[in-house]
Amino acid sequence: MPAAVGVMSGTSCDGVSAALVDFSERAFRVAAYRTFPYPAPVAQLLRSARDLNGTTLAQLNILVGELSALAILRILRNARRQPSEIAVVGSHGHTIYHGPNDAIPCTLQVGEPAIIAERTGIPVVSNFRMRDMAAGGQGAPLIPFFDHHFFGRGAARALQNIGGIANVSFVGTGIAPLAFDTGPGNCLIDAAVRRITRERQTMDRGGRLAARGRIDHAAVRRLADHPYFRQPPPKSTGPELFNESWLRRALGARWAARGDEAVATLTYFTAWTIAESYRRFLPSSPREIIVNGGGCLNRTLMRHLAQLLAPLPVRSIAEYGLPPQAKEPAAFAFLGLRAWQGRINHSPSTTGASAPRVLGTITPGARRVRGWKLEIGNWKKPKTSDLRRISSFQLPTSNLQLLPSSFHP
Repeated sequence: MPAAVGVMSGTSCDGVSAALVDFSERAFRVAAYRTFPYPAPVAQLLRSARDLNGTTLAQLNILVGELSALAILRILRNARRQPSEIAVVGSHGHTIYHGPNDAIPCTLQVGEPAIIAERTGIPVVSNFRMRDMAAGGQGAPLIPFFDHHFFGRGAARALQNIGGIANVSFVGTGIAPLAFDTGPGNCLIDAAVRRITRERQTMDRGGRLAARGRIDHAAVRRLADHPYFRQPPPKSTGPELFNESWLRRALGARWAARGDEAVATLTYFTAWTIAESYRRFLPSSPREIIVNGGGCLNRTLMRHLAQLLAPLPVRSIAEYGLPPQAKEPAAFAFLGLRAWQGRINHSPSTTGASAPRVLGTITPGARRVRGWKLEIGNWKKPKTSDLRRISSFQLPTSNLQLLPSSFHP
């Protein structure tokens, strides 16, 4: 049973998520999973990455690669597994910009795969989105291939991810997979919390702030007027579209002054966009909705979803034995493994690509390839001092010293 590691950093900028997964043809087991929080200066840089100059962005690419490698090695250590036991790493990286509908379609992720391969000795598959876009697709969503492969048998299901951006996969026996980004996930809620608390909090833990606030339904109607919500699939979006600038335009410059009311309104709006996308675009009613991602931990958001989608059952993926935030890194472990095996690893019907492709760029680890036989080369387990090569990492625009010692397991 091959083992792979998936690693990614979501649009919430909360940390590097890594999952060690054992795969068989139609089943998988998450052997270990953890999200390693970013040091606060790294999270701040990632949130403002579109405004960084080329030098700083290049340095950030290296830094996210170093932190990703460290997360992989720590999760292997915790699971008592050796890098030589791992077939491949599937690394999504952190998306800086995603513009599939631009005049020149483009996407950019940071988290240098050469750093990950060098530090771990494991081959790395990265840059998944660009090949799909080169074939005419949106480059997203990519998780539906995983959903269809492992959850696509039986009655129709909607698998709803709520990360920074929310997306749904509609799968089932005899159903052509349908998937798209439904709109904002946690990104607007997190932005409101950071603004209201002056960065003292980065998320509405458990949905407590939203539970205290009053929902402004007139504001929800203004937000719902965005044309993205009427655009049919295939489609994808990101914080390039749904961000604080958009909130200011839609709600006014003092939108955050409403405090808990702003959080409550944006939480309800997020749930509404998901439910409304089902009504508009799903070809039939699913038997159940299975939710994963950080939004799964927001009880107020989940309660709104259950009310808006009643009588359909809304369940956390934890009820199926998978930690809510482990699914996406597990999926990229699978996509990486498929690419390493030279097998199709996306669903063109969900992204709009012209034909099936093998997505991803392979960066060899410390292994020599002879025919189809892999042999361990001269790679040696890195010393702790090697892993802390970025002990002081000076970034010119922030003048902040980023210490990996604050990146704790």
